[in-house]
Amino acid sequence: MSIEPLVWTTVCAVDDILPDTGVCALAEGRPVAVFRVGHTQFYAIDNVDPKSGASVLSRGLVGNLGKHVVVASPLYKNHFDLSDGVCLEAPEHSVRAHSVRVEDGRVLVALG
Repeated sequence: MSIEPLVWTTVCAVDDILPDTGVCALAEGRPVAVFRVGHTQFYAIDNVDPKSGASVLSRGLVGNLGKHVVVASPLYKNHFDLSDGVCLEAPEHSVRAHSVRVEDGRVLVALG
């Protein structure tokens, strides 16, 4: 059984994402929401809100809910854990989380 290597897609420059905000990008043709929390932490999840089908999660509010770093959907206010994509209010509406790395001032995403 062989493991496929991750395909890394450059989505933007680090400075294109203000701290505690997100941007929408395409990784392998899939819309992803990429978030910068503080100055050094980056996360990526699917950008499509599973309840509405709209590509809006990148526009949600970033914050903390207990131990979880989350984004609140701008439509239904559900909270998605940025580390694993789990919807805290309705786990059946969870999204996929993706790998992120920073290299030479660029943000790269690999679909997970």
